[in-house]
Amino acid sequence: MPMVIDCHGHYTTTPPGVGAWREAQKAAVDADPSHVGGRGTMRVSDDEIRDSIEQNQLRLQHERGADLTLFSPRASWMGHHIGNEHTSRFWSEHQNDLIRRVCDLFGDNFSPVCQLPQSPGAPIDGSVRELRRCVEEMGFVGCNVNPDPSGGRWDGPPLWDRYWWALWETMCELDVPAMIHVSMSCNEHFQTTGAHYLGAGTVAFNQALTSGFMAGFPGLRWIIPHGGGAVPYHWGRFEGMARDKGWDFEGLLDHVWFDTCVYHQRGIDLLLDVVPAANILFASEMVGAVRGADPATGHFYDDTKRYVDAAGIDDGARAAIFETNARRVFPRLEVPPASGARS
Repeated sequence: MPMVIDCHGHYTTTPPGVGAWREAQKAAVDADPSHVGGRGTMRVSDDEIRDSIEQNQLRLQHERGADLTLFSPRASWMGHHIGNEHTSRFWSEHQNDLIRRVCDLFGDNFSPVCQLPQSPGAPIDGSVRELRRCVEEMGFVGCNVNPDPSGGRWDGPPLWDRYWWALWETMCELDVPAMIHVSMSCNEHFQTTGAHYLGAGTVAFNQALTSGFMAGFPGLRWIIPHGGGAVPYHWGRFEGMARDKGWDFEGLLDHVWFDTCVYHQRGIDLLLDVVPAANILFASEMVGAVRGADPATGHFYDDTKRYVDAAGIDDGARAAIFETNARRVFPRLEVPPASGARS
């Protein structure tokens, strides 16, 4: 059997010291928006980390049959719209250091993916520096990129703008992909998990398609999370637009993958029927946005392996989705060979 690599996991069960540090930082910038401050100390013990992981993500890995999770900071807590570029820098550094600690303690089960210190109006240079620190010094295998660091206002440069190019160039140089993942919404028109998350993936795909900019970055790779938002459901619309306008729809699929964070069988069936298997990565986002059980089945909504197992696809496609696609998209990923996987 293939390994099961979950490309979309967040540290949503952090010990209390993480939230306490962040609340103190937010209080400081609320009092003075220009507050710089410093890193200070985030008081979290190894035992607290172990307890938070063993009772949650690790337990669910074992219960649901996954082997390895690509693990990043809690997406809704990235909060790039809060404070200023210094606020985001110190918070991101702490968060990424914490992810490294998790992966040091549970190296067989988790591999690190970083958040970037994005901030509205700030140069992208700080994100490039943090990406280099995480990849070159700490062995991270990927990053999360927020296409809307304003928190739902969408008033920054689009992803094809030159503003982003230094980041795309660095990702290509380091050979790491990005999950295009927004953080919490502060715009009351867009609820975070049901609207902002799903809309952002659709927007990112559309920006890439209509601009064609990714052709200028041959090694650039994106994962569009949450099943690609509206893209699989409206595949014909995007493909038809591309043919009408002369955009390279097929070429874009050399750069873009979709994950399986779709929380019902018919949704997964649609995704797997429409999107080529080579462009799909297994993911669950547990413990994440949807934590309850489906009353119709009694199974947890985010137990997505169950849906992929039940889908009408062949073993080759299933192995690609569970393992081999992740190895191609995350070439820095160091995991045991397939022969050493669970039998």
